[in-house]
Amino acid sequence: MSMSNATENATLRMHLQGTDPSYRAGATQYLALFTADPGETGSLAAEADYTGYARIPLTKSTAWTDGGSSFTNAALLQFGACTAGTNAITHAAVVDTGPARATAVNQMIRAALSATLNVSAGIQPQFAIGALTITAD
Repeated sequence: MSMSNATENATLRMHLQGTDPSYRAGATQYLALFTADPGETGSLAAEADYTGYARIPLTKSTAWTDGGSSFTNAALLQFGACTAGTNAITHAAVVDTGPARATAVNQMIRAALSATLNVSAGIQPQFAIGALTITAD
């Protein structure tokens, strides 16, 4: 996973100017799924849209396990099961708004999945404990 341009800039402002990003104070972030890379700018154009999809909440204080040089998800992460439509999920991102899809969102971190996750009726996307890894490059 890598940080978005907005997160990189917010981090520099925080360390160099003492300005906290607005999303830092919130206790919850959300995990979103994408059918293509949302890019460094955090484009929502390719966010998953199968029926049953919603971003899932991540409580900052408990969602990630600190491994020293990387963080992994500390719990099973389950999205809503698909009841209609199909998506080929290729990317995930940590965002500040949810659970519904929204037009105004700050993307903090994004990553390509190691394999495409094909979602169709009856499929419930999920990530086992430790399946998502975040490192600072």
